[in-house]
Amino acid sequence: MKSFLLGTAALATLCLSLPALAADLPARVTKAPALIAAAYDWSGFYLGVHAGYTFGEDDNISTTGQAAANIANVAGGARPGQVRLDRDGFIGGGQAGYNWQLTPNWVVGLETDISYVDIRNDTNVVTIPLNGIGTLNNNFRTRMEYFGTVRGRIGYAWDRTLLYATGGLAYADIENSVAFFGPAGQLQFAGNNRRTEAGYTVGAGIEHAFASNWTVKAEYLYYDFRDETVNVAVVPGGGGGGTGYNSRFENDGHIVRAGLNYKFGAMGGR
Repeated sequence: MKSFLLGTAALATLCLSLPALAADLPARVTKAPALIAAAYDWSGFYLGVHAGYTFGEDDNISTTGQAAANIANVAGGARPGQVRLDRDGFIGGGQAGYNWQLTPNWVVGLETDISYVDIRNDTNVVTIPLNGIGTLNNNFRTRMEYFGTVRGRIGYAWDRTLLYATGGLAYADIENSVAFFGPAGQLQFAGNNRRTEAGYTVGAGIEHAFASNWTVKAEYLYYDFRDETVNVAVVPGGGGGGTGYNSRFENDGHIVRAGLNYKFGAMGGR
């Protein structure tokens, strides 16, 4: 009986001491799961602006004579057979497009843009007639008023940075003209072509999302509207001989520009 009482007292003492022992143990800390930033989502409609510089691929204008007298003038240097006319200037405008992010890395899209172009260049070449008397003025002029494209885009994205290739339709308002004057300053031959030309464009660029709905890009485009021949016809009463000349202009070039886009809809994370 005495042993039973002693055992019971020992067990009671142990039970009473357990809460005190537990209070002395360090508290267990449960860490919250780490937050993982959502990857950027390129899908959606966007609007933007751009500005840059354009310059010609081939700035040479080639002129040949039509009739025997005109051929002789070119061969003898009375009319210039080759002339260089720079086709460069400012370009700036706006764009709109839509992207689809097909996988975590691959993005496809469509984009259209329209730009004002400040290509307004003239050159005058002074030559000497075959008889060696006096001088002749030969004026060449080129203009581009606007430039636009409708293009597809395909790119590879590293989260907020997109590297892409692009290509499609290009169109522009282009004017090319030539005027040849006689020794007395009278207009002898003239030709002018102005129309909306259609061609193609290809290029590449890089775009970066610096905020949820804002992106900045740098882009290069090559465009080609094919060469164009201007009929520089004889002007009645100007004293010019033969039928005239053919002056060929090259209508291809390069564009380097930067742009800023605003993407509508949900924020960039996905």
